[in-house]
Amino acid sequence: MKQPHLLINRYKWYEIIGIYAGILVFLTFVLAPFVEGFLVSLKPLSQLFSSPYRFIPENGSFEAYRTMWISVPGFARYIFNSFFISTVVTAVVLVLVIPASYAFARFEFRGAGLLLAAFLAVNMFSGAVLLIPLFRLMRSLGLLNTYFAIMVPGVAFLIPSAIWLLRTYMMRIPRELDEAAFVDGASQFYTLRRVILPIAMPGIMVVAITTFIGSYAQQFIFALTFNSKTEYAPLPVGLFAYFGRQEVVWNELMAASFVGIAPAMIVIFFLQRYLVSGLTAGAVKQ
Repeated sequence: MKQPHLLINRYKWYEIIGIYAGILVFLTFVLAPFVEGFLVSLKPLSQLFSSPYRFIPENGSFEAYRTMWISVPGFARYIFNSFFISTVVTAVVLVLVIPASYAFARFEFRGAGLLLAAFLAVNMFSGAVLLIPLFRLMRSLGLLNTYFAIMVPGVAFLIPSAIWLLRTYMMRIPRELDEAAFVDGASQFYTLRRVILPIAMPGIMVVAITTFIGSYAQQFIFALTFNSKTEYAPLPVGLFAYFGRQEVVWNELMAASFVGIAPAMIVIFFLQRYLVSGLTAGAVKQ
């Protein structure tokens, strides 16, 4: 087996420079909007439209991070609602997706391929296309102006991609483990719970993280359509409050955006080792 340093040394010096230059360009385009947004949050409004434009703020401060709570008094509630909705949606998706993914990965039944194709087709539809039928459905069920009006569509739109992702991971788990459990008299449910789930935990964590982020990001259109009460409104609706009739308070809007995504970033930070191990599982041949 080749040593890791030998694999690295196969590149010539100009190839290594090209690789790192490409990574630098990629990171620049990815991180530049976040850096600019953070710098905008440090500027007073008078500097945002000055000419010539100053990239680095002059006499920058964190004043916007204080005044944003005054401009939108219920902003803390918006953050809680987003975190609560995303957590519940993630839990429900995992409860439904884990047995479904196991069934698609292990059992061969008629119509399995058609169902998987239908799941992909669901992801091709934007939530905006289905707003009217979803509104009528939520109204008939009496779910308007509740948390469920935002959670139910979120679960429905996130399940298909979660099934595809977790099914692919479970297909990498050797079937011999299932067969050994069956020989010992284990049931399908026992095999899933005690044999498959511990091995599939990195993949499950990847699905949980992507589902949480997806739910955190897609709440605006459903909340704006199916909810009119402040106590159930999520973060995107709260950010929309910074768009005034006469002007947009850009520095407070940017400050609120960074504060609002903090819960999601904290979740990713503590679960990143599961995310990396889940995404790289199966990449190296044992």
